[in-house]
Amino acid sequence: MTSARPKIDFDSKIPNNVDLAGDRKLQRALERWQPNFLDWWGDMGPAVDTKDVYLRTAVDVGRDGWAHFDHVPMNEYRWGVFLSEHDPDRKIAFGEHKGEPVWQEVPGEYRADLQRLIVIQGDTEPASVEQQRFLGATAPSLYDMRNLFQVNVEEGRHLWAMVYLLHAYFGRAGREEADQLLARNSGSDDSPRILGAFNEETPDWLSFYMFTYFTDRDGKYQLGTLKESGFDPLSRTCEFMLKEEAHHMFVGTTGIDRVVRRTAELMQTHDTEAVAGAGGIPLTMIQKYINFHYTVSLDLFGNESSTNAANYFTAGIKGRWQEERRDDDHLLADDASHVDAFRDGQISRNEVPALLALNQDLRHEYINDCKTGLKRWNRILAKAGIDAELYLPHVGFNRQVGAFASANITPDGKVVSESEWNAQKDRWLPTELDKTHVRSLMHPVLEPGKIAGWIAPPSTGINDKPVDFEYVHFQ
Repeated sequence: MTSARPKIDFDSKIPNNVDLAGDRKLQRALERWQPNFLDWWGDMGPAVDTKDVYLRTAVDVGRDGWAHFDHVPMNEYRWGVFLSEHDPDRKIAFGEHKGEPVWQEVPGEYRADLQRLIVIQGDTEPASVEQQRFLGATAPSLYDMRNLFQVNVEEGRHLWAMVYLLHAYFGRAGREEADQLLARNSGSDDSPRILGAFNEETPDWLSFYMFTYFTDRDGKYQLGTLKESGFDPLSRTCEFMLKEEAHHMFVGTTGIDRVVRRTAELMQTHDTEAVAGAGGIPLTMIQKYINFHYTVSLDLFGNESSTNAANYFTAGIKGRWQEERRDDDHLLADDASHVDAFRDGQISRNEVPALLALNQDLRHEYINDCKTGLKRWNRILAKAGIDAELYLPHVGFNRQVGAFASANITPDGKVVSESEWNAQKDRWLPTELDKTHVRSLMHPVLEPGKIAGWIAPPSTGINDKPVDFEYVHFQ
């Protein structure tokens, strides 16, 4: 059974469904943080001067009819704190506390671990906004510009979600961490973001689509494990965030769809794979971008064998993807699993306790999900009569974290020497020449219904609006 659905209070300075008005101390603390957030948004958010944008804003936390669409000035977007519906009967589904009621307060013995998990998740949200700050200036259409800005405002709201938890449940230490989430900046030499992928540049729209397909998909799986948490406010926060995250992956999936479709059209028209001269992005170049963004995202899952992941699971604070659908005892104390390894110059597998293999378990779920996009894009090529396929490289290729960090492995899984790797890597990863070509295509198209020549138009508009709808108004 679930309790009555809490409505979002949009009359408050901070929209919320957590009764901020009933906790004046917390409300004042968040209202003091809000101007700092708005300053950060002004300094590090989208760098395009718009009048308003056709944006989706959450108005309810239920499964249907939860969002409202309208043109909104970007700096007036109603960021807020939204948790999904409360289930008073929910129990912890895994670990040594399995079967116990979920926690409404932070257990003292897990305080440091929970705070760390929330900070790491929170740090990724503003990072992606910073990485994408200048993309609006080269948008291939108003439709795409609108989607970029929708992603940005929702990443900002996801930051609010983590900041609320830090303020509400972690005292002074939490407030200090919330301040640091705005002090770090993507790519900064002095105070970079915590995770490496969130310090990479996103200088062009092909990179943006790859990021939203591969890296935001990592976010989906990390949020999915936190949604299982025995700490109920974190679980309910992540469940709602997953609703918004789905759109980000849609942007990536359909964006790459459209790039592949346009490349296929140019290949047919000019009867050549070398479409760069015709203003397109060659398949070989698309493959290089897949190789890079996929492997950087694989690193986000951490080491294949992890005592931290085991401890989080045993404590009940971070579960597995779709934990309650798993057909086992949800304890794993006596189970074994196999993880990837690299030993004596050879790719191998090690048997380890299942609790230590949870990072690899999650990575496996992620990899299978990533394969769905490759099937889509290859169907586009096959339909166009093109005898070529895009692929995911070997899990050991181009890795900087985990078992393969010291290995030189080709996309097809062959171990090579360092000298051979250095001689061949430009065939597999984007070169400066590749990046320069992609950037050369990035010219803005601001007329409703028009589209840049390197990408196909979308098949449908947003919220039943036509593709040529004026999604963005300028000053």
